[in-house]
Amino acid sequence: MTTSYDYDVLVIGAGPGGYHAAIRAAQLGLKVACAEREAVGGVCLNVGCIPTKALLHAGEQIAAARHAADFGLTFGEQRLDIAKLNGWKDGIVKKLTGGVGSLFKANKVAHLQGQASFVDDHTVQVGDKTYTAGSIIIATGSDPAKLPGLDVDQVQIVDSTGALVMPDPVPARMLCVGGGVIGFEFAHVYNNMGSKVKVIEFLPSIIPGADADAVKEFQKSMKKQGIEIAVQTKANKAEKKQDGIHVELEDVKTGAKTTEVFDRVLVAVGRRPRTDGLNAQAAGVFVNERGFIPADSRQRTNVPHIYSVGDVASNPMLAHKAMKEGLVAAEVIAGKPAEQDAVAIPGVVYTSPELAWVGLTEQEAKDKGYEVKTGVFPLSASGRAMTLQQTDGFVKMVVEKDTDLLLGVHIVGPHASDLLGEAGLALEMAATASDIALTIHAHPTLGESVLEAAEAVHKQAIHIMNR
Repeated sequence: MTTSYDYDVLVIGAGPGGYHAAIRAAQLGLKVACAEREAVGGVCLNVGCIPTKALLHAGEQIAAARHAADFGLTFGEQRLDIAKLNGWKDGIVKKLTGGVGSLFKANKVAHLQGQASFVDDHTVQVGDKTYTAGSIIIATGSDPAKLPGLDVDQVQIVDSTGALVMPDPVPARMLCVGGGVIGFEFAHVYNNMGSKVKVIEFLPSIIPGADADAVKEFQKSMKKQGIEIAVQTKANKAEKKQDGIHVELEDVKTGAKTTEVFDRVLVAVGRRPRTDGLNAQAAGVFVNERGFIPADSRQRTNVPHIYSVGDVASNPMLAHKAMKEGLVAAEVIAGKPAEQDAVAIPGVVYTSPELAWVGLTEQEAKDKGYEVKTGVFPLSASGRAMTLQQTDGFVKMVVEKDTDLLLGVHIVGPHASDLLGEAGLALEMAATASDIALTIHAHPTLGESVLEAAEAVHKQAIHIMNR
């Protein structure tokens, strides 16, 4: 593409959506720049997906060591080196963000460091310089939502960024305000590290959007591990005192208020799109009342040559959704017939057991008018799960009764996120439960549980009593 602009494509934001867009556009022969005010990799690589998974892994190793005596392996007293833990986690982040920088160089993507702000619909100021581009992709991501009464200081009262820095000593008492994905992942980390953890959720159920049966099983496992859970509960205010953080909790049903004391409080009540400093109005770009910059299925905003991807475009705020949207935007700009038309977007809580789902929940399917059948295979009947000492959970399959069409898959168990790929592909290909049941799965694997759930739809699972 030959233009009179400095770049064919200028991407604002180098998170998952942004760097995928920039690299794909460059692969397709376009001249590309990517502006980032912080570190490349965005929230996900720097203070989100990757460092949380590192801490989750470390915590799970601690938990696994506690049960190793079951098969004859014993250790001395556990000792946690907090400085080394934080250093190891930060080293992974550095390696991955450095990798993105190397990919930019390899693909000849110009990295522009600084706050990007629109001057007009083809011009962006980055730092003290201005650049023009034929097409612009907004991929600015999101920030943690704030909660009145709980002022984040990133030491005692933290958001997801502050919670990544494990204090020494580990806090004895931890409150997680918000029973969603972020709240429970950090609850799991701190619980395994030795904190006494309580999670509160304003809504009647934790993990909004997940299947009710899967949530029930997940909650049972979290409680079994020692995490206290209170739904329909809110935190009104917090006061720091010598003996800890005094938090006023309120039962939203009765209005009853109590005060509990904690050593650290995590505020995890969602995220909000990041548009501060963008000056979108200078380009005529529409920002809605919730702060999102909406886009169509080809990721175009109301200004046709300006695109929006990832968290800033719409919910759900997930890195893998942003990645796909970034690729779509780049390919559309390059003249390809691309579109964001995914049948379903997977969701995962990376605890142990994991909770993962793709497609419709049983209730959502019924609400859409489907007559459904379900098949459930418990991991307590899985030989592989037994060898892993992780038998909590199940695989649940939701299908249309008359056609056998797969509508959704919901998994609670070890490596649920890895098992979900098969389900996602099946949904995209309009597969049936029978298609999955007819597919030979390796033995012994956790993947066999997906096959058994498909068989259970037809009351033909081998390793359980079919009812």
